[in-house]
Amino acid sequence: MIIQTNIHSNEAIVQVNGRIDTTNYNEFENAMNDLFEKHIRHILLDCSSLDYISSSGLRVFLTAQKHLITINGSFSLFALQPMIQEIFSISGFQSIFSIFPDLESAKTNLPK
Repeated sequence: MIIQTNIHSNEAIVQVNGRIDTTNYNEFENAMNDLFEKHIRHILLDCSSLDYISSSGLRVFLTAQKHLITINGSFSLFALQPMIQEIFSISGFQSIFSIFPDLESAKTNLPK
């Protein structure tokens, strides 16, 4: 897994390449915690290169969203691959997360 982060003011665009699974979810969790320490309020997660996510990775997504909600922030996902969309659909997570087709849509829907 490769994580690339671009920070602009109080928002971050995070791209994940590869898999988030039981062997590396803590690396993704650490990346999210680093953003929280920098007081980032809005995270836009680019899932275009995310190949797989396990329940451990989904837990980190939930934890990140809960944290951001408590500080009036947002956690938006965009460009999900069909397999990832299916995982979110089966797990019921499509109704929990803000999911957008692309970065422009995700940015347009950021809270003001």
